[in-house]
Amino acid sequence: MGMTKWILAGAFALVATGANAQYAPSYGAGSNPNSHTNSGYTTNSGTYVQPHQQTNPNSTQRDNYSATGNVNPYTGSAGTRNPRY
Repeated sequence: MGMTKWILAGAFALVATGANAQYAPSYGAGSNPNSHTNSGYTTNSGTYVQPHQQTNPNSTQRDNYSATGNVNPYTGSAGTRNPRY
């Protein structure tokens, strides 16, 4: 019985930690709900970029998935870039 309680407590802690990170954007914008699929492509330096989802262009970078405080809903990755505008 004791082991089950520890496992449940650990699972709850992981879920709570993930939820807190998702709802704490440092810029208060949250991720743009409008997105589109970007096809894969090769950069000028020869690096291949996998197909991916990205937010639709608008007048700010604060709601991009990669902006600090936002979370990419497709990958679960937290944004790390500081928006320029």
